[in-house]
Amino acid sequence: MYRRLRIGVLAGEASGDILGSRVLVALKSRYDEVVVEGIGGPLMQAQGLDSLFPMERLSVMGLVEPLKRLPELLRIRRAVIKQFIDNPPDVFLGIDSPDFNLYLERRLRRAGVPTAHLVSPSVWAWRQGRIGSIKRSVDLMLCLFPFEPAIYRQHGIPVRFVGHPLADEIPRRLDQASARASLGLAPQGKLLALLPGSRGSEVRALAPSFLQAADLLWQADPHLSFVMPAANDLRHAELVTLLQQYPRLPLTLLSGQSRAAMTAADAVLLASGTATLEATLLKRPMVVAYRMGALSWSLISRLVKTRYVALPNLLAGKALVPELLQDAATSRAMCSALLPLLAGGQAVERQLAEFDALHDSLRQDFAAQTAAALAQLADPAEEAD
Repeated sequence: MYRRLRIGVLAGEASGDILGSRVLVALKSRYDEVVVEGIGGPLMQAQGLDSLFPMERLSVMGLVEPLKRLPELLRIRRAVIKQFIDNPPDVFLGIDSPDFNLYLERRLRRAGVPTAHLVSPSVWAWRQGRIGSIKRSVDLMLCLFPFEPAIYRQHGIPVRFVGHPLADEIPRRLDQASARASLGLAPQGKLLALLPGSRGSEVRALAPSFLQAADLLWQADPHLSFVMPAANDLRHAELVTLLQQYPRLPLTLLSGQSRAAMTAADAVLLASGTATLEATLLKRPMVVAYRMGALSWSLISRLVKTRYVALPNLLAGKALVPELLQDAATSRAMCSALLPLLAGGQAVERQLAEFDALHDSLRQDFAAQTAAALAQLADPAEEAD
């Protein structure tokens, strides 16, 4: 029997385009024909997406910029809603971008279109009130982390844990020597990777302390060297300026290549964020730091309900890796936390054993799991995988 699926999909950022493209590949393996319409980037378009608008028009961040673009964003949303209500897909998938997608999903669900949302909003951390909106908007929440489904089940929201794509992509073991060779780094000696973040505000808040910590560690151990990947050209220029204060520090500044830098290193000092998950899957001992403006910290610290900030700790449910936040994120505190990791021994073994278990828990064949869930949502008679 010829099997055809018409799916609506919307991703507002490059990360969503990556996820969506993998799901579309998996759907094509299940169906004879997959017709895709919505909004996405070049990766989803390469899998046959007919993008109604350029994805870049949705890629806005901050507080002020979305307000400036509000009339255009509302116009795009109205057009997408009209298109899918007039031409209902078999299923609609919203990928991340909850402020845009949840309203869209709610309208489509009311019109009888089955809706799924991929990447849970951080209701476990803050803005728990969004649960009510999610319940009205989605027929199925697709979660990347295993601790998330319990929250949705408590509120009677259908949910499925599909695993994290990075856990499928990153091998259980990587070759440190090959990574060092590819970056032109010395094959011997201890190496610390410094990743102060990708946003300008993060680099300005953390990079000076990271470099001070590196200088202190180097004075204690002249055989130690450092590698620092810059997220983009702007961050590279900012880091070049900062490094002028440390002309003798044995540090290699890279353009991008953060994964290779972490693979090459013996330990990692990094900003809290997605990179901490990557370091976990790469099995690199780490210290996590974060700092922001005093007013922002005052507001955020009151809103966030979780005990931990770093993803490895959230996943493990305990203080697996050191977290140095705000006033605690000093160069000396960073040194104290890093020294046991650079020395090896029990501190390293404890982290690595947990990292292996976390990798296994997240490796679920994300694309195939998501495709199976969407197929069953589109046709409840479809056998569950």
